[in-house]
Amino acid sequence: MRSFAKMAAASALCILLLNGCKKETIVNYEVNKEPVYEDKARKTKRKSDAEYISILYTNLYQTPISPSQLYKTQSVIYSIGDHNVASEMVLSNYFNTSGLKIPADSYMRSNLDTFITETYKRFYLRYPSEGEKAFFKNYIGNNSNVSVEMVYTAFAVSDEYQYY
Repeated sequence: MRSFAKMAAASALCILLLNGCKKETIVNYEVNKEPVYEDKARKTKRKSDAEYISILYTNLYQTPISPSQLYKTQSVIYSIGDHNVASEMVLSNYFNTSGLKIPADSYMRSNLDTFITETYKRFYLRYPSEGEKAFFKNYIGNNSNVSVEMVYTAFAVSDEYQYY
């Protein structure tokens, strides 16, 4: 009886050792690498007049504004009083000067997806949602009179652009 018990214990031990000592299997799940971007749509702090002018100038001319030009433009905004009207006047003035670095209307129409994404990154510092892309593709595609200047104006006077 003792030899049977010893034999049963030895075989149980062998079974445990054989089943318990397996090489670990490494499993790969093939997860796609996706870039993650910070959501900048929730902006809460309003830009000062100097920040707005400086950022707008940089967005349109792709170069920083000079201190004297910033001071002159700030004086215009202070003299008008209504911030929204002043912003639109400054923007209109910028579009009527030379040196702007904006894409041509033909580029916008032939590269609509790229144009929309670049515009969102340029003005809002974020990527557009699929709904925003679909809206602009539909709007620009269905309205042949929409120009790059009109799109940039819409972005520059929007509430989201006023905040950071």
